[in-house]
Amino acid sequence: MILKRISILNYKNLEQVELNFSGKMNCFIGQNGMGKTNLLDAIYYLSFCKSATNPIDSQNIKHDQNFFVLQGNYENEQGDAEEVYCGLKRRQKKQFKRNKKEYGRLSDHIGFIPLVMVSPADSDLISGGSEERRRFMDVVISQYDKEYLNALIRYNKALTQRNTLLKAEEEPDEELIGVWEEMMAVSGELVFRKRSEFLQEFIPVFQSFYEEISQGRELVDLSYESHAQQGNLFQLIKDSRSRDRIMGYSLKGIHKDDLVMKLAEYPIKREGSQGQNKTYLIALKLAQFDFLRRTGSHTTPLLLLDDIFDKLDASRVEQIVKLVSGDKFGQIFITDTNRDYLDKIMRKIEGEYKVFSVEQGTVYERKDSINEEE
Repeated sequence: MILKRISILNYKNLEQVELNFSGKMNCFIGQNGMGKTNLLDAIYYLSFCKSATNPIDSQNIKHDQNFFVLQGNYENEQGDAEEVYCGLKRRQKKQFKRNKKEYGRLSDHIGFIPLVMVSPADSDLISGGSEERRRFMDVVISQYDKEYLNALIRYNKALTQRNTLLKAEEEPDEELIGVWEEMMAVSGELVFRKRSEFLQEFIPVFQSFYEEISQGRELVDLSYESHAQQGNLFQLIKDSRSRDRIMGYSLKGIHKDDLVMKLAEYPIKREGSQGQNKTYLIALKLAQFDFLRRTGSHTTPLLLLDDIFDKLDASRVEQIVKLVSGDKFGQIFITDTNRDYLDKIMRKIEGEYKVFSVEQGTVYERKDSINEEE
């Protein structure tokens, strides 16, 4: 999938932006706080129906405005045009349309425009709680497997209902809470199975990317932990009910799943340097890209790289540049404050590229070569 053109009105600090993109490489140069990340976030929104940085839709509207509009014009692998539109007014439901036809459910759009974003916020995958790592799995698998996404939605609905009953002052109705527990178990088993299958294929690819970026200097590992590995999930949830009642929430289930991230044999959270952590995260995301490219609709995802070179030594930067310049990667959007890194990428890119400057929410295409001095 290629994003040919984007139109943005009142999204964060971007008041009015209309850009035509290169089918391969698009570089955005500007100081921090100018709007580079907001531009990538608008592209992300058109894929996932939400912001990567702020889940509260109304807070993504420019401060002095009452609405935002995003519109992307794409070209699919067959050369057909696709238009995606999103509009949101304050205190109203957002509209999401494909080729002028509104979606009945936003989840039906997920996976249509596969996308992988690498950003400084990814550090939460290592330093944050298990919720961040589950979200990583969910974002990947949901883009190519509707059955997984629907099971996850059912599971979360059942979990919410069960937790409401657990918090109630009166003892929950045995039959009613049993219905929600059964839904959690049935949906949860499917989610667990698909996460396991995904990781079995994903982990070797991730390790290969890490080895290539680090040039074999370190060994890394990734493993999966789930209550579903302990036995029958329905029985585990049911047996935990009395304790859950005391706590007021569900202690057992796939909503507690986690990924164990290791450098050599030790947790990377504790042992990794800033450069090693950054390498680990970039390898995870490049493996995510590779996985999405080979699954589902076999559509090459968009790749968004937001300020990824900070904290990396020159050799690792060079290896990443080699990787993303290769044939496996399609359309790329990259931001940086430093033109030197972008110069290196441009020298390795065959074919067209575009360079944009971002200043105080205004974006314009540069007509000069990125290799010329400013």
